[in-house]
Amino acid sequence: MAPADNGAGPYKSCQPPDPNPVKPGFQLPPGACDAHCHVFGPGDVFPYHPSRSYTPPDASRQTLKNLHDFLGLERAVIVQASCHGPDNTAMLDAIAHSNGKYRGVCHIDESTTEKDLHDLHDGGVRGVRFNFVKHLGGAPDIDFLRRTVDVIRGLDWHLVLHFDAADLLEYKSLLEELSIRIVIDHMGRPKVAEGVEQASFQTLLDFMKNENYWVKVCGLERISVDGAPFHDGIPFAQSLIEVAPDRIIWGTDFPHPNINGDMPNDGELVNLLGLVAPDETQRKKILVDNPHRLYEFES
Repeated sequence: MAPADNGAGPYKSCQPPDPNPVKPGFQLPPGACDAHCHVFGPGDVFPYHPSRSYTPPDASRQTLKNLHDFLGLERAVIVQASCHGPDNTAMLDAIAHSNGKYRGVCHIDESTTEKDLHDLHDGGVRGVRFNFVKHLGGAPDIDFLRRTVDVIRGLDWHLVLHFDAADLLEYKSLLEELSIRIVIDHMGRPKVAEGVEQASFQTLLDFMKNENYWVKVCGLERISVDGAPFHDGIPFAQSLIEVAPDRIIWGTDFPHPNINGDMPNDGELVNLLGLVAPDETQRKKILVDNPHRLYEFES
């Protein structure tokens, strides 16, 4: 693997997150979890990978904690983003400083050994992510994905899969053969203009009838046609909650890499979850009970 660099080079830049989050309009339950967020750098401490497709603004573990404290989020799942490649050091550092309140989802490559995976487990990692989306390089090597599944099954990990909508149809047979828990990022990025009846989203709803499948009802800002406040994505999230209320999780996606439209305000994203799940009991499942089961947080 090539050595990482500190950010120089002809890489796509990302917008910074909104620096002024609003205070959510309701109080989050104790133990609420941001189940999809990132730490980026700082690049001079945790360099970005030379094969990345973008360079984000630095977003340190302290920046993330400050946001969570402001919003009322006590736990988090840090998802390793492609800009750091398979070097999970920044994520592991954040978990180590969280007093048991963070877990991680790693990124690996073919140089990753079984011992490395056990070390990641000891560091708080409970899943591995594979990107299929084209703007992040497209589908991974499927044989490598299958071999990874064989190993992580013994760790009781899960797969986190990041798809574009069409990928759910293209890889439907692959998903059907994988006997492991699978978490779908960002509701499978459905095309809002095609409605909840579109074939790819109906495929996701069918998958969600299987106990192995989980989904994140976040990323409404990434699929919205109308733009902020992203209400046109609400029917998709609510359809998923109706099918599998005990296997739904949510996250901010802070600091929102590769946003091409309106940059979301993180407090408004919490308020958006309040519209998606107006019932307090259901919100507690999404924010507390479900991530607690999936990520084995300390009580």
